[in-house]
Amino acid sequence: MTGRSAQLLKPRALRKGSKLTIVSPSSSAEPAAISAGIAELCRLGFVVEEPISLSPQGYFAGAQKERLRQFRKPFKERSVGGVVAARGGYGANYLIDLGWAKSLAGPKCLIGFSDLNILQLMLLESRRWAGFYGPMAAAGFNHGASQPSGYDEFSFLQAVSETKSGWEIPLQGETMRGGSAAGRIVGGCLTMLQTTLGTGFEPDTEGAILILEDRGMKPYQVDRVLRHLHQAGKFKKVSGFLLGDFPDCDPPPLGGFSIPQICEEILGSLKVPIVYGVPIGHTKRPMLTLPLGVRAKLRSKGEGTLEILESAVVD
Repeated sequence: MTGRSAQLLKPRALRKGSKLTIVSPSSSAEPAAISAGIAELCRLGFVVEEPISLSPQGYFAGAQKERLRQFRKPFKERSVGGVVAARGGYGANYLIDLGWAKSLAGPKCLIGFSDLNILQLMLLESRRWAGFYGPMAAAGFNHGASQPSGYDEFSFLQAVSETKSGWEIPLQGETMRGGSAAGRIVGGCLTMLQTTLGTGFEPDTEGAILILEDRGMKPYQVDRVLRHLHQAGKFKKVSGFLLGDFPDCDPPPLGGFSIPQICEEILGSLKVPIVYGVPIGHTKRPMLTLPLGVRAKLRSKGEGTLEILESAVVD
């Protein structure tokens, strides 16, 4: 990790009245879904700016320069406390440039999952910024708290507002391999993690509690990505794993392997704690928010718990 010994840089905590900006670095979202997400954020007490209008181009929310300009703008404004992605899709990788990343003022709470994760991974590695792997305006907040395809209000508010350590997240998963382990929370979307390989900002996973989740994959595709990451040495000294529930994935072919079986075969041999089926990122359950870059303790027993040993925000 770049500057492995460097201190994690944390944004100011979001409070009632904090100003949030919606950005679309990837694909476009339905206006009604964005409006519903904004309404939910306002219910939580935040002040939300209407997103800058972009002209969609193919599967992108706007032209590359427009999306980059929109993304960078809130980091220049002292009044903005947090940046929330509208949705995932594809396109955030077009914005990657370590030059502008190093010039960003901040840090600020950058909240989202899926395609946004490539920017979270880059900023954690190149700037040592904490991140927030959680709901987006049109992919989580729009469905409401504690609702199917919505979000978990407790973990979200704790992650972006709590400046004390020692709080726990019930993981609502199942123990694949028992035990406990401590380390920094790293990772996110399985596809995004794989695409960092060879970029110069691939995350340092040594001693990490590694998040791996995605959606809509065939079992052999999950197998291929996990084996690629394993062969690339990214699992060599991992402390533990938090695995999502991999929704919308194809069932195994007759006589084939399921995704849990694949995960157990590849990761189980590492002899570290593993919790499978956690509602993170792509999930149809209320989505948990996990702070990225902070120290935590994973307890892999029953449904699993994650104790946050270090706050992700400061007063």
